[in-house]
Amino acid sequence: MKASDTLHRNGKSENGSKITEKHEQKHKDPLTEGVKWIERYAENLENFFERLPEFISTFIATLAVFTFGSILRGEWVVILVTALKQITGHTQTKNASVEEIFELFTSRNLKMENFSIIFILANVVSFGFYFIIGGFLHWYFYVKRRHLASEWKIQPNKWLSPELERHEIMIGTLSLIITSSFSAFLACYIFNGNPCTVYFQFDEYGWIWFFLQFPVIFIYIDYTTYIMHRLYHTPWLYKHFHKLHHKYKQPTAFSVTAIHPVEIMHIQLTMCLPLFTIPTHWASFYAVAIYNYYHGIIDHSGINFKAQWWQPWQPDAEFHDQHHEFFHCNFGFNMYLWDKWHGTMRKQYNVYTEETFHGEAPSAETAEGKAILEANPELIDSINKPLLTKTETQKTK
Repeated sequence: MKASDTLHRNGKSENGSKITEKHEQKHKDPLTEGVKWIERYAENLENFFERLPEFISTFIATLAVFTFGSILRGEWVVILVTALKQITGHTQTKNASVEEIFELFTSRNLKMENFSIIFILANVVSFGFYFIIGGFLHWYFYVKRRHLASEWKIQPNKWLSPELERHEIMIGTLSLIITSSFSAFLACYIFNGNPCTVYFQFDEYGWIWFFLQFPVIFIYIDYTTYIMHRLYHTPWLYKHFHKLHHKYKQPTAFSVTAIHPVEIMHIQLTMCLPLFTIPTHWASFYAVAIYNYYHGIIDHSGINFKAQWWQPWQPDAEFHDQHHEFFHCNFGFNMYLWDKWHGTMRKQYNVYTEETFHGEAPSAETAEGKAILEANPELIDSINKPLLTKTETQKTK
């Protein structure tokens, strides 16, 4: 993504000027203070980026977001242990049938040596990077570039309140504990040779299947995520679980894990099913998983990131940002194709509210649409908002 193209451009336009505006807070909150430590101790960071050549600053910003994605749910520890098993010459872990897995978890056969060490490492590293890199992105754009919001922010005139910023960090922290702990369990499970379908040598199932895995796993993860996302936008599940995530109508990078613990575990368990159902090389699976997490951060950042030329399937960050703004539409993540196929892409001049479920909303010209606008006049401007940027509109034609 062109993360630091935006970062670099904004840095140059400021010409080193100092910004005195900071988020107003009625009281100090430990989590918020921890996130913003970089703001207090990195006064020279902006000048550093201004002096860097553009290609270097682009690389640094992209690497930062990529690293954030790789540790977001503790996946790094699974990658580490599976890479070690490949380096030491292991072949596939014992295949598991449904009966064997059920028996494994109801007997004393489960091998989980060194779990406490892996658990501590997974959580310490995940939380460290969550606050360091997440804090850096927040500081660089939402603090230092706040007065230039029209240049980089998708919703430049709308911001989360300080209370909601603290709320998303607290919910994100809770969910991060749960997902990192699960990743630690999964890493320990695989490392100790328990039954699964993960293999460790590239050619163990042939090179054709090794490379074919990438699109197979990508499509599986993205389409099942689309289905689950739509499922959590049905009235009962939305009210009791997913609505928590939609408190953030102007999402930030911290919103990416600010999801109800039940929902985020449901997603993570579904994503991991290939590790127990088909021969899956660890590298192909986690390459796709990290790509997914990387774009999850991009899509929730609120920053106008654009997809690269080699990603014709990938919508710009504005696609998911409009999902948060308009609620029940644009359910896809890494492919807008699912919304196009199922008719759930946002339609201009339709009146979307939190009560218009199933990707459907009345036109502003209908009696129902006019009644909603009369009761909610603040929606009048939003219905005229373009579907997406020019680049994305061309993609969807």
